[in-house]
Amino acid sequence: MAKNRPTTIADYIDAAPAAGQTHLRQVYAILQSEAPEAEEAIKWGAPFFIEPRFVYSFAAFKAHCVFAPIEGTLEAFAKELEQHETTKNYLKMPYHELVPEKLLRKMAQHCVKTVSKRRDDAFWA
Repeated sequence: MAKNRPTTIADYIDAAPAAGQTHLRQVYAILQSEAPEAEEAIKWGAPFFIEPRFVYSFAAFKAHCVFAPIEGTLEAFAKELEQHETTKNYLKMPYHELVPEKLLRKMAQHCVKTVSKRRDDAFWA
């Protein structure tokens, strides 16, 4: 029998590895506070914030979580991200390290501001 898939972000966090739930709740609170009007959804198995376009997402893994901002955000914050592990699309946040709260908040604000200026109908940037 297949496991029930989470339908809310709270359910997603509850189903995540126990080691990461504190991080995930903190990341969720930060992202939610920066986009309070955004729709929250589970898409492609991960929490998304949509206004009505993609603003940002996050996801849980065994030993870390990731923040997935809109395209161009990681490049815009490259200098501030030098001390953090990133990929082309993600900021990786290991559970054994503190959540970079100030930086995450600044990147989230950048995403919200950038998306609010868009006038096209595309979901992705």
